[in-house]
Amino acid sequence: MKYLSTRGHHDRKQFCEILLEGLAPDGGLYLPENYPMLGKPELARLRAVWQTKGYADLAFEILSLYINDIPSADLLALCRKTYTEAVYGTKDIVPLKQLDDGFYLQALSNGPTLAFKDMAMQLLGNLFEYELARRGETLNIFGATSGDTGSAAEYAMRGKRGVRVFMTSPAGRMSPFQQAQMFSLMDENIHNIAIEGVFDDCQDLVKAVSNDAAFKAKYKIGTVNSINWARLLAQVVYYFAGYFQATNKDEQKVSFTVPSGNFGNVCAGHVARMMGLPIQTLVVATNENDVLDEFFKTGVYHVRGTVDTHETSSPSMDISKASNFERFVFDMLNRDGAKVKSLFGEQLSKTGQFDLSNGIAAALTQYGFASGRSTHADRLATIKSTYETHGVMIDTHTADGVKVAHEFLAKYPQPNVPMIVLETALPIKFASTIVEALGVEPTRPVQFEGIEALPKRVLNMPADVATIKAYIAKVCD
Repeated sequence: MKYLSTRGHHDRKQFCEILLEGLAPDGGLYLPENYPMLGKPELARLRAVWQTKGYADLAFEILSLYINDIPSADLLALCRKTYTEAVYGTKDIVPLKQLDDGFYLQALSNGPTLAFKDMAMQLLGNLFEYELARRGETLNIFGATSGDTGSAAEYAMRGKRGVRVFMTSPAGRMSPFQQAQMFSLMDENIHNIAIEGVFDDCQDLVKAVSNDAAFKAKYKIGTVNSINWARLLAQVVYYFAGYFQATNKDEQKVSFTVPSGNFGNVCAGHVARMMGLPIQTLVVATNENDVLDEFFKTGVYHVRGTVDTHETSSPSMDISKASNFERFVFDMLNRDGAKVKSLFGEQLSKTGQFDLSNGIAAALTQYGFASGRSTHADRLATIKSTYETHGVMIDTHTADGVKVAHEFLAKYPQPNVPMIVLETALPIKFASTIVEALGVEPTRPVQFEGIEALPKRVLNMPADVATIKAYIAKVCD
């Protein structure tokens, strides 16, 4: 299995090369040259693996289709080291919770930082440590977070040999709990940087540093954002696990609704579907920052600037420039790297938008996408109704998903097709909105008691590439 850039670069690389690299040399994102196709016999075999051996072995089977430069025994050991009941609190790792007939939540937030990002980041930390030790090298991870990626990355990488983490976040735009999770870490290899701006400014800094080939090589810069293929690949696994729990037969269809800001979570579903997982519809749920909803309804991708990016009560989705979206557009345009380079590398930077309205209807049919939008009022109403009707407390992002899923099914009923909403975080991470909706505090895990009062270690910086580079160089030299 070799990997190529969405922007047409001539290089073809193996998994462990792109694991440590992040962006391709031309600024594109890596994808496999082809998606392994799974027919009914293969799906039946994977179902048996899930039922008899569990999530870790299912992860190994799926990852093995894409990774041929790590010995199988080592890869299996890494998966079994990562996905344990001790870490995730449940044998099933990602259990389904039924709300209504054929309507489920998939629990993805049982990991160390109470967010779905742990599902991939814990594996990524073990993969990094393994590969760096094998090479005798070090890696400086430079990332951006709108809320959950940062803490998931830092908890996965803290204390790991050969790894430093430099994590940017938009100053003041995460919840107090999210900030405390990150900024209270005192590990020497963890560096938090609060940027004056919004998440998209942080993401632009990551891309600018990654596109400086000389700096990237000198300081061995890598990334844990979902632009890293390894992270997205790890997320593909829980779509299979959700499917096997919601169905009994391998030809049965299922749909997923995915709260989405940077398009990484739902892009993993797209990959699963391309592999042959019988997904009827992938419903993209956005908040007031509805760039993706606008695209799937009109075919126009129009990014917003800092001023026009709303600060909402589902802050991890306060994103107006979805990095992973380029991967889907690459597939949508029949893998035309030159066209993708023109759209993302040139047109988007000049005009802030591009228009694919001529092909959007066919694309929605071919790739099974739909979308919807949720507001603060919707979140409050959905959190309240879900709690009162089912006794289940959900976080703000999951509420966006539940609202959009119900809205979609009301308009486009799918008899005998289970709908799975991906839960993205536990309610405690957004306590103030839960209190606003329900009048009660969400349950706080014992290990996070008093976290907001802990000492914090964070640097404030402008959204300036030179300043960021100077700081990384100072730490590393």
